[in-house]
Order: sequence, then C-alpha cells, then structure tokens
Amino acid sequence: MAGSSDKSLQVELVAADRLVWSGQATMVIARTTEGDVGILPNHAPLLSSIIEGVVDVQTAEGETWIAAVDAGFISVADNRVSILAERAEMSHEIDLEKARQELERAKEAGENDDAAQEAVRRAEARIRAVERAS
Repeated sequence: MAGSSDKSLQVELVAADRLVWSGQATMVIARTTEGDVGILPNHAPLLSSIIEGVVDVQTAEGETWIAAVDAGFISVADNRVSILAERAEMSHEIDLEKARQELERAKEAGENDDAAQEAVRRAEARIRAVERAS
C-alpha cells in the first residue's frame, strides 16, 4: 500500500448501517468459522466468514478496542483489514444489563429455535465484549 508503514494495518469495522470503527492498528483478532485468526501487518491475503463473537483491535497508539459482531466477513489484503457484519457494536456502546436481559429472554425462547439460538450467540458476544474491555 503506497505510503503506508509496514508496521500497521488500516482497519475498518463496518455494520450494515454504519462505519463502526476505522483507524490504524497493529493487530486484529476475529473469530472465523475455522477458529480465531490473528492479523498482523504484512499478513497473507485472506477472505473468510466470521461468526458471532468479539473482534479485538490493538491500535497503533497502544489502545485496545473491543467490538461485538454478528456473522459476516473479514477481508485482508495489502495491510488493509475490512470486517463486514450485519450488526457490530463497540463495547462502550453496549448496555451490559440490557445484554444480560436479552440473553435470558433468548434462552427462555427455546433451544430448538434457530432464531433463539442466534439471539443467544449475539447476546453472549455482546456480554463478552463488555467484560473483555473492562
């Protein structure tokens, strides 16, 4: 990538309705269908599906940003990382008590219901994001 440092990644975390986070990072960790993947500068090109979970971004300034994401995709090429998900929230945007209530409601909805299971995974990811950030 012209003019970029070999020691950083340009990261964009995008939800269907907004740009959630954008900036320089030294590392990104996301959960794919194959397991967790860590992305460092000069990573080989990658296109993979991600599952509901937590995305961890280590910024070039040494900060850690945590986000909860729904299923989507991660693309890595030329020190650019794009994470695209239907929904994504930064940990500081999540109301922990509300997420816990949503988890309980989803669990009560039943284990045999695919939508309820998806809601459980989403709520668990939101809770993990807040807990990891604190």
